[in-house]
Amino acid sequence: MDYVYIGRVANTHGVRGGLKIFPTTDEPMRFKMLDEVILEDLKGNDKSYKILDVKFSGKLVILQLEGVTDMNQAQMMKQQIVKIPKEWALPLEENEYYVQDLVGLEVYENDVKIGVMKDVMFTGANDVYVIELDDGRELLLPYIEECVLGIDLEANRMDVHIMKGLL
Repeated sequence: MDYVYIGRVANTHGVRGGLKIFPTTDEPMRFKMLDEVILEDLKGNDKSYKILDVKFSGKLVILQLEGVTDMNQAQMMKQQIVKIPKEWALPLEENEYYVQDLVGLEVYENDVKIGVMKDVMFTGANDVYVIELDDGRELLLPYIEECVLGIDLEANRMDVHIMKGLL
């Protein structure tokens, strides 16, 4: 089954097992439409949880999940990925992508392969693409039209321009 990542557990909330979720979806309100979510731990193990309550605090989503009843349980879930089956996902707009579809893309500048897309950081202003360069260094590339020139999922390719000062 294919999944869509919609958030990451940032921290605990309160003493009754609440979780602060940093949403990786453009529509955090979509959490209100869900009855359950799947949490993937740091070892890649999945566990499904029924959602009991959804609240919002600034940019964070506060989830109360069935079976998570105290801060100690919630503490063990920090950094876990929140995901849903892909068929539950909202449709994408033009030039929108699921994070997991971008990870692994080969990255090119001027038709020369420079590295591989490793991760996406959600900063608020714009996303930042984490690219592992072929020489072992890491490039943090802002997702702005001056830097990301094109993405072709079928060709497994991203074309970029590295602005002066980014390396």
